[in-house]
Amino acid sequence: MSATEPAATGHAFDADTQVTPVGDGRWHGEVSPRWSIGQYPNGGYILAIGLAAVRATLPHPDPVAVSAHFLSPTEHGLVDVEVEPVRAGRAHSTAAARLLQGGTERARLLATYGDLAAARGPTVVIASPPLLPPPEECTGQEATGPLPSGLDPAIRRRFDLRLDPATSGWFAGAPSGRGELRGWLRFADGREPDTAALPLLVDALPPAVFDLATGGWVPTIEISVYVRGRPAPGWLACRTATRFLMDGYLEEDAELWDSRGRMVAQSRQLARLNRGP
Repeated sequence: MSATEPAATGHAFDADTQVTPVGDGRWHGEVSPRWSIGQYPNGGYILAIGLAAVRATLPHPDPVAVSAHFLSPTEHGLVDVEVEPVRAGRAHSTAAARLLQGGTERARLLATYGDLAAARGPTVVIASPPLLPPPEECTGQEATGPLPSGLDPAIRRRFDLRLDPATSGWFAGAPSGRGELRGWLRFADGREPDTAALPLLVDALPPAVFDLATGGWVPTIEISVYVRGRPAPGWLACRTATRFLMDGYLEEDAELWDSRGRMVAQSRQLARLNRGP
């Protein structure tokens, strides 16, 4: 589906990241409250809106490397995306984009696209997917209720998330202290994963820092996403971890593995743990 076409699938992600061209490299979109944590939209969702405009501008289909800085809190409602193509080569193309509301810049991103279906080259993978119980033996969101802070984020209803019970103790106020979450993830409305959705999905789990310090609001300052392959249909196995919570700042590393056992996306972000939004 082109980013300029109506979302015909009926899936929330496609409807809520749709953008419309208005000329001179500018696009209009709308930030839906369905992907929010309290009053603030999820950073991966904001990134996906910007990438929808980038994807419609560049000649290659798949995001390969994306970085974004979040400059001010995004609000629900209309958003403008300004796209500046940087380079278009045979294997890759690159563009920069700014997301603005009322003239205020909310996020700035740089994205390089390629064609992962045509990618060929040496492959050595020394990592493995996370070892998880079957999804039916994991902790579903319907069993956990609101977060320990009392917040019930709207974005949770967009996903079917099943956390490994070994990493879900923080829901009951008993974090393990390892700073790691593992689980299964898919869209709640049946949409299959693809490379357009991976930059959101890699940011879809609760913050891993909750396994160190329960509660609070964890806004992303910067995120880098690497899309490594086109995912197969089905569940995604996820692992997120943080090792350094220092003066409120933390890094978070994430991996997504598809139903074939192939790693399809990874990310690192810098965020800050605040005790309230």
